[in-house]
Amino acid sequence: MNIDVFVAVTLGVLGLLIGSFSNVLIWRLPRGENIAFPPSHCPRCEHPLAVLDLVPVASWVALGGKCRYCQAPITPRYPIIELISGLAYLGLGLLFPFSAVGAGVFGLCLLFTILLASSVIDAETYTLPDALTIPGAVIGVLFGLVHTSSGAASVGLPVFSEALRGGLMGAGLLVTIDLLGSWIMRRLREMQYPEQPLGYQQIALGLFGGLLIGGLSGNLWAATLGGLALGAASTLLNAASKRTVRVPELLTVGGSLVGLPLLSTLGGPAFLGGLNGGLAAAGAVSLLAGTYWWVNEKAIDQDAPADPRAMGFGDVKLAAVIGAFLGFDKLVLTLAVAVVAGAVFGIVQKALRSDNRVKFGPFLAIGAVVALLWGGSLIAAYKSATGF
Repeated sequence: MNIDVFVAVTLGVLGLLIGSFSNVLIWRLPRGENIAFPPSHCPRCEHPLAVLDLVPVASWVALGGKCRYCQAPITPRYPIIELISGLAYLGLGLLFPFSAVGAGVFGLCLLFTILLASSVIDAETYTLPDALTIPGAVIGVLFGLVHTSSGAASVGLPVFSEALRGGLMGAGLLVTIDLLGSWIMRRLREMQYPEQPLGYQQIALGLFGGLLIGGLSGNLWAATLGGLALGAASTLLNAASKRTVRVPELLTVGGSLVGLPLLSTLGGPAFLGGLNGGLAAAGAVSLLAGTYWWVNEKAIDQDAPADPRAMGFGDVKLAAVIGAFLGFDKLVLTLAVAVVAGAVFGIVQKALRSDNRVKFGPFLAIGAVVALLWGGSLIAAYKSATGF
């Protein structure tokens, strides 16, 4: 058997098993439960499940969609998730042959699992678990090393530096949209409840600092480190004073809006340097903040008052995952597809007079799949048509 076919079939079987594990993630992560202990059990009677109860798809069919021990119905979502996962893994193995991309195909399968589990969780709970997104972004960057040493870069998968840039700028793009949208929602008024010691104020400061440094130096990494340093300095000042030292958004967000056009007067490189540097720095600070909130989750008062936000912070971290695995260009395409799909869904939802909130995570996942499968040709067609 051809090695590529063998790997693809093996991935298909693995995908069924991973789909079963995805069901565990979907059920347990939103509830704050350990994903390994206790072992799999019926959620109703809590009887431990035997090996024969855990065979993907087949066990559900053989048991007639009911628990063997208490006869409680088992939602068909379980075999559906398993089938989707198995078919997706098989398809990825065929579309991205092992002989061409090496171990990079395993990274794409992992990305799909993160997208699938995150989408279902977001659709049900309006949350995107940090346990999926933050480690996912790190793993996506590390797979850039795999792509660097294999032929994966030849099919458009990012090498390490591109994966790091994609993860940081992906998070930065979404959090910048959030900062601007939230500021407009408040009619340009300052935040009433800034986080202490690390939060949106530090992210906005990172955006502003990264934009200036990137525009003047033209160095993405200098801008990223400079923006991080400004955010860190503000965090240390908050921690030392044990209160929130306000950094006006008129300076940070407003300054970024004014600074970018001013940089354009210095030429295209300054404008692009400022834009890239601001996004990367904002992304770096936002991922640092997200990690801080994740680690200190129990110490953070979930019921404390908060300012209205234009976008959930989970979307920011999921964008980092997609940018790390696929690169920044495909993350931009992902966002474009997600916005269009989300807008159409929102219009239909409003026409039906149902819940007017739109869970953006599933649409980011749809956009990521489109970008993965057709992103190269779509981006090339766009550049050809626009001369960009």
